[in-house]
Amino acid sequence: MSLTEETIQDKIEIVQPYSIVQVRTATVVKKNGTEISRSFHRHIVAPNISADNLANESTEVQAICNAVHTDAIKTAYEEHLASQEI
Repeated sequence: MSLTEETIQDKIEIVQPYSIVQVRTATVVKKNGTEISRSFHRHIVAPNISADNLANESTEVQAICNAVHTDAIKTAYEEHLASQEI
């Protein structure tokens, strides 16, 4: 009996209006090559992510963030966050 586990990013979405990048990661457990379990974890990458934290993301997520997190989006997101503060 051979159990294996793999982790894959199986869904990456861009959520408007601030181009929030939503990443779903699947953990797949297989027994003798047949999937027996799958679980999911989600996290988001906001436009105000630091360069150090962005470097921890996959190259695909980094490329998407670099494309959609324009200066205009970053400014709009920061203004949105500031408007939420009391």
